[in-house]
Amino acid sequence: MLKLFNSLTQRKETFKPIEDGLVKMYTCGPTVYYYQHIGNMRAYIFMDSLRRTLKYNGYKIKGVMNVTDVGHLTSDEDSGEDKMELAAKRENKNPYEIAKFYADIFFKDLELLNIDIPENITYATKFIPQMIDFIKGLEQKGYTYQISDGVYFYVQKFPSYGQLSQKDLSKTGNARIEENLDKHHPFDFALWKFVSPNHIMKWDSPWGVGCPGWHIECSAMGRDLLGDRFDIHTGGIDHKTVHHEDEIAQNDALAGHRVVNTWIHNEFLLVDGGKMSKSLGNVYTLNDLKNKGFEPMDFKYFCLNTHYSKKINFTFEGLKSSSAGLKNLKTLVIEHFNGKEKISDENLAKYKEDFLNAINDDLNMPLALGVLWTMLKTEKRSKQVFDLVGEFDRALGLNLTVFEEQKEEDIPNEIIQLANKRQVARNNKLWAESDKLRDEINSLGYKILDKKDGYELIKQ
Repeated sequence: MLKLFNSLTQRKETFKPIEDGLVKMYTCGPTVYYYQHIGNMRAYIFMDSLRRTLKYNGYKIKGVMNVTDVGHLTSDEDSGEDKMELAAKRENKNPYEIAKFYADIFFKDLELLNIDIPENITYATKFIPQMIDFIKGLEQKGYTYQISDGVYFYVQKFPSYGQLSQKDLSKTGNARIEENLDKHHPFDFALWKFVSPNHIMKWDSPWGVGCPGWHIECSAMGRDLLGDRFDIHTGGIDHKTVHHEDEIAQNDALAGHRVVNTWIHNEFLLVDGGKMSKSLGNVYTLNDLKNKGFEPMDFKYFCLNTHYSKKINFTFEGLKSSSAGLKNLKTLVIEHFNGKEKISDENLAKYKEDFLNAINDDLNMPLALGVLWTMLKTEKRSKQVFDLVGEFDRALGLNLTVFEEQKEEDIPNEIIQLANKRQVARNNKLWAESDKLRDEINSLGYKILDKKDGYELIKQ
């Protein structure tokens, strides 16, 4: 049975969806004012592992991921400048052009990482009416008040505020740094912010011209597409104390009951033992890794070797080790593809059981990879093992059998077998044997093109 750690209850729980066979799940997506760095991408690798594990267990998913294309402020605390407006000034474009440019790059990065993308991608600017209706509902129930710079949620009207982050409303010594002394309580947060006439992204509302607060976006989009009860909400640990706490307050206040059953958060990715910082020059994107000779799957494999709930320390030495490990893993997979031995049903069943137990124990991908490695190294070379790798990769998403996709109807199996043998030779740096096999392939009328993650065969 699948068990997941629920941040709200602070314990591992057996997962049971609200509707049999269907999981309704919301994932906090990016704010598309700049490139997403590898710390951001860890959250989507975690999302991918969760979605794949749910599907591996036979569930269908109705997923939602937002794209914040209307700027929230530079801090979570309703202060600072609008991120989209800042980006527009920086690049001399309008915010809509900024949003499209960086959203396109983000989704390309997801594709390169073989991320299982949610069924519904929602852009904040398309859901302004739903956000306004949501705020109206809160207003009618007495949870809002209006001051000079916007409409706010009054947290003291919601007694369970702080349940996720363990905040104590009576202790504000560590409260947010406040620029607005008109707020009723330091933890009160903006639902609708008034803006100046020269602000580019603004909309009419019953309270005045402005733009939505950041937290209301996810609540409104989740409610519109998933209803007022759904199973899972995911996001990075940095969202736990403010953004997700405020979402819970909005959701549950309007609905009158608990809306999200399970909250799951992935931990930070550190760089060289510390936080990423532009001043330190250690903020990396997938493209930066590629420029240093690494593939996106090297980074994904690096992340999967640490449990999502643990901090992970990124170094290029660590990434280099992961890259070599993934290459060795694929070498073993190819050897099993070419294998002729028979494996007992009992052995195969045990590997299946161990793998399922690993991923179902709160997405223990490091343990699942251990099961995979043990099987590949222990068993005789067998196509049965290769086929089971393909099944396991439905949960891992590492494209471990992607080289088989080179097999097309007009390419004989004999050529595929030679190409796979050559790949093994190259991975083991047996250059003479590799050259010999390449020449043999050429003599049979085919050309082989080497790629980072395998090869391509072309008929001459």
